[in-house]
Amino acid sequence: MAGALTDVLGEVLVAADGEEVAVSALAARGVSLLKLWNKYRVSNIPSLIFIDASTGKVVCRNGLLVIRDDPEGLEFPWGPKPFSEVVAGPLLRNNGQTLDSSALEGSHVGVYFSAHWCPPCRSLTRVLVESYRKIKEAGQKFEILFVSADRSEDSFKQYFSEMPWVAVPYADEARRSRLNRLYGIQGIPTLIVLDSKGDVITRQGRVEVLNDIECREFPWHPKPVLELTDSNAVQLNEGPCLVLFVDSEDDGESEAAKQLIQPIAEKIIAKYKAKEEEAPLLFFVAGEDDMTDSLRDYTNLPEAAPLLTILDMSARAKYVMDVEEITPEIVEAFVSDFLADKLKPEPI
Repeated sequence: MAGALTDVLGEVLVAADGEEVAVSALAARGVSLLKLWNKYRVSNIPSLIFIDASTGKVVCRNGLLVIRDDPEGLEFPWGPKPFSEVVAGPLLRNNGQTLDSSALEGSHVGVYFSAHWCPPCRSLTRVLVESYRKIKEAGQKFEILFVSADRSEDSFKQYFSEMPWVAVPYADEARRSRLNRLYGIQGIPTLIVLDSKGDVITRQGRVEVLNDIECREFPWHPKPVLELTDSNAVQLNEGPCLVLFVDSEDDGESEAAKQLIQPIAEKIIAKYKAKEEEAPLLFFVAGEDDMTDSLRDYTNLPEAAPLLTILDMSARAKYVMDVEEITPEIVEAFVSDFLADKLKPEPI
């Protein structure tokens, strides 16, 4: 086993001939299995992820759907396919008209995984309808594709009647499942935003829509550093996050903190993008509000500001740098030590 996965498992070799490898053998070598959770951004269980053992790169995030849809392994090795290939076929409008998926070509596309039985989905849909209208009125080439997780066709029809965009027919379960597999969907609502070539711009469309009601930043290319808000706090559960707490009563403090962190965040993101991997850290600046106070209370952090932290919710661990002044050198050293496993975690 080589490449990026070796960074997680060390030099452990896993036989491909059916020989069992005890988890205790990994633990005996001091390997933290939680690193696997963080590396592959596992947010719920059971979860089955297929990887290329020679590179450590993800082949498929939704392995459970794979073995359900392809129990004979006819599509092995289940590698990712282009969006245009996976979505190919007829699409529906809520007036019953159909169109071919080729109509999406040349447009930005929001792939919307949602269901009527899910209250957060219904809330997001109401906002998304307005966002869709504003983007279209601004002359942007944009379409949304609804991929239903409803429990019956009647529920699908009722929910879809509220939507001005297109949908995969509910009866086409195979195509809906393939889209879930393509993007490794682990929960709803999820909005994946694609560029005109079908490549992913952001997996956090839900957060972007809620944070940009006027759609001024469409198509929502990811920012290296985010200001922590109620709507994006869910991302704290996706893996280790660097959070710099600041005193937001001081004008410009949050913006200055973003500018301090951004070059370091960009450097880390670029390094892992070159390896076709997701960055091992998300970067946030947190001011003073009720949500930030709740986060401090939950993680038992001191009230100091500025306060530099790395929070790993899945491991229930935190790393804290409490100094009077936060400098780029301090942040870079803190991040480097974390990535090199040189920091001692404290429990959350």
